[in-house]
Formats: sequence, C-alpha cells, structure tokens
Amino acid sequence: MFVVLLLIWIIFNGKFNLEILLFGLVIAGAVFAYMSRFMNYGIKRELEFYRRLPGFLHYVFVLVWEILMANLNVCRLILSEKEEIDPAIVEVKSVMKTTTGRAFYANAITLTPGTITVTLEDDTCVVHCLDDTLAQGLVDSRLEQLLHELEV
Repeated sequence: MFVVLLLIWIIFNGKFNLEILLFGLVIAGAVFAYMSRFMNYGIKRELEFYRRLPGFLHYVFVLVWEILMANLNVCRLILSEKEEIDPAIVEVKSVMKTTTGRAFYANAITLTPGTITVTLEDDTCVVHCLDDTLAQGLVDSRLEQLLHELEV
C-alpha cells in the first residue's frame, strides 16, 4: 500500500522531481503508519496484497473476456429469427468459503449480460438466465475457479 500511496501522490502532482518524490515518501509513510496503527494494516497484509495481485488481475481479465463473450451471445439470441428465447431460473452451488467470495461471484454473474443473480443464500445462487445456453456456462465456471484460488 505504501507504493500505491506514493504512486497516487506522484500522479496527482502531475510532474516528477526530487522534491515531489521526497515529500511523497514522507506523506505516504505517514499515511501508511496511520493505517498500520488505527486500521489494522501492516506489512503482512501488504505482502499478501502483492502476492494476490497477479491472480486478481488475471480474474479481471477473464471477467472482461466473459462479459464480451456474453454480449455476443445475447446479441446472437436477440438478432436470430430462428431461435426462440427460453429463459430459465437455475440454482448454482458455489465452492466459495467466505461471504466476500460468494458476493464477488454473484456480482460477476450479474455483470455478464443475460444473467442476473436473484438471491444468494449460503452457498447457493439463484440465477435468472435469458437462455439455457447461458445457464450451462455457470456450472464449473472459470470465474469461480479464479475467485476460489484468490480466496485461499
């Protein structure tokens, strides 16, 4: 977080020189010390953040890809004159252990076009799908696997 705070300081200044860097080091250090003292933050959590960052970026990339592919599927469904749209409500069991992981997964389902998470109770998501083909992608989802890896 110290590095992130320093980068935010430099970006908000709009230019970079030695004076801005030195002031940024002092201010970022002071904010980091405040966070460590009063917000239960520390070096351990900092290292955990950096350890999980590549996995989180991979998750975001896969989520954007899934959103784009779902957009194409929904466009195909809407523009196709031959196919009849057959909405479905399905229950999806999640392997997530924490409520935060389940909430992230439910929100990822809702972000993808054609699917909406209706309810989330314990480890079960009730999802409304625009078509059965969209419901098939929810079982053993790559997004769920990536989130589960980040959760552990």
